[in-house]
Amino acid sequence: MRLALFEPDIPQNTGALLRLAACFGVEVDLIEPCGFLLDDRRLKRVALDYTANISLRRHASWQAFLVDRDPRTRLILMTTSGSVALHRFAFAANDTILLGRESAGVPEAVHHAASERVVIPLRQPARSLNVALAGAIVLAEALRQTALFPGQ
Repeated sequence: MRLALFEPDIPQNTGALLRLAACFGVEVDLIEPCGFLLDDRRLKRVALDYTANISLRRHASWQAFLVDRDPRTRLILMTTSGSVALHRFAFAANDTILLGRESAGVPEAVHHAASERVVIPLRQPARSLNVALAGAIVLAEALRQTALFPGQ
C-alpha cells in the first residue's frame, strides 16, 4: 500500500499525511512541484519527528512519477467526481492511493491515468473534505480491507 500526494500546496496537510503514513507504515510518493519548501516549519510542526520513520520517494513531476512507479499496481484516485463510492470499493494490498492538490485536485490527464476513481460520499450540500482527513479515511479503509494495519 502506498500513498501518493499530487503537487500538494498546504504544508500542514502534507505534514499530517506524512505523519499518518509513518504511523501506519505506508510508503509515500511526493509528486512535485509542491507549493512550499519541504523544510517549511509548518510541515515540520505537524509531522513532528515522524518523518524520520517514513519511506518517502520524491518525483520531480507527474511524468517522472509515471516512469518510476510499478506498472503492475493500481493507481486509485480519490476525487469528488469519483465513479465508485469508498464503501463499495475493494482495495488490493499493492494499490497506490492518489490524493490531489488542495486547491485544484488533479488535471484531466491524471484522472485518465488512474485505474479507478473513488469518492467518499458526503451529505449535501457538502462538497469535499480536507485532503488530510480524506487521506486518513481512505487509508484506514484500505488497510482494514487488506489486513495491513500494523500488528495484524
